[in-house]
Amino acid sequence: MKNNSPITIKNSNPLNIKKMTIDDFNFAGKKAIVRVDFNVPLDENGHVTDDTRIRGALPTLKKILADGGSLIIMSHMGKPKGKVNPKFSLSQIKDDVAKALGADVKFAPDCANAAEAAASLKPGEVLLLENLRFYPEEEGKPVGIDKEDPAYEAAKKEMKERQKEFAKTLASYADVYVNDAFGTAHRKHASTAVIADYFDKQDKMLGYLMEKEVKAVDNILSDIKRPFTAIMGGSKVSTKIGIIENLMDKVDNLILCGGMTYTFAKAMGGNVGLSLCELDKLDLALDIMKKAKDKGVNLVLGTDCVAADKFANDANTQICSVMNIPDGWEGMDAGPETRKAFANVIKDAKTILWNGPAGVFEFDNFTAGSRAIADAIVEATNNGAFSLVGGGDSVACVNKFGLADQVSYVSTGGGALLEAIEGKILPGIAAIKG
Repeated sequence: MKNNSPITIKNSNPLNIKKMTIDDFNFAGKKAIVRVDFNVPLDENGHVTDDTRIRGALPTLKKILADGGSLIIMSHMGKPKGKVNPKFSLSQIKDDVAKALGADVKFAPDCANAAEAAASLKPGEVLLLENLRFYPEEEGKPVGIDKEDPAYEAAKKEMKERQKEFAKTLASYADVYVNDAFGTAHRKHASTAVIADYFDKQDKMLGYLMEKEVKAVDNILSDIKRPFTAIMGGSKVSTKIGIIENLMDKVDNLILCGGMTYTFAKAMGGNVGLSLCELDKLDLALDIMKKAKDKGVNLVLGTDCVAADKFANDANTQICSVMNIPDGWEGMDAGPETRKAFANVIKDAKTILWNGPAGVFEFDNFTAGSRAIADAIVEATNNGAFSLVGGGDSVACVNKFGLADQVSYVSTGGGALLEAIEGKILPGIAAIKG
């Protein structure tokens, strides 16, 4: 079993973040191109429903303007797959960005043809570029060709060259490059990593948000106060397997919830009805259970659930065992006994990581499981625990419940946060570090 007394585990790959940030840089008279993560959720009318990511970037953006610099903002939105798609246009958030910044924001409708707009910017002015991912060069992946195709490697090589040219074009707009997009720092995209090659070392740096994110991860990895409890939610075991296995060597308690609950129940011989279930991952689920036991990790799984007769907020519901969900019904949220079990484990923790909800929290009638987790995390935080909430859905949860300011840190990163905790080098940081 793990030692439950407070201990410190040193990070084997610490980053000297302070030397890489904007703190001591004077942007007066400089044009700064800033990679942010403004991939914010929109409703059917194109209105922002959660502006956490916009607000998160404000300290960096305002510092540049306050210094007397001019600001070029670039971001992606959604997955347009290298094609122009009005549904993912950043023009929809221009007014939200302007309101948050307290400044007029100009808009460049083509991110790769914005040289004139960038050149005309005066100190204190702001230009928002159109969605970077309208160009396949941003992600650098060949389009319209299968990986099994013999011509794929040649197409991949050609795309990498096009990606460099795309990054070079973006870099030409500015004197300084700032990466403040932790949410995409795990991707070696044109705007998150390749662009840094076109700036001298003193002219590329991390923004304040990136600095805060890396420090929060460092708190989880390098200064673990025990018990350490991780809560992993989400629909699929397969998408979280890397982080689950990595956490096995760090945590005392591992709570697995959300849709993946039913893959574990099925693996143990249960009937899960119409619930989400990865039938090809049943052996993986059993293997995770065995590893947890072998490593002395307390693996906590749901025992009961709120099942529904359709995937809708107004569905009929019943409480049932996760091992015996009636045919035609599906698990939509953690049940009352599961909520108590989760909360009891969380309240005793001194280090907490939460990624992924316990149910379909978007529907108001299925928020109780996620709310129980959030409330328990707040209680533990009030008692001295360090709590890190990360991943889009978890962030949306604490915002929906109005509890974001009652946990230690809310991360804007999803995949980046998980990969950092897995111990992977993030290209967006490595590009700045050089």
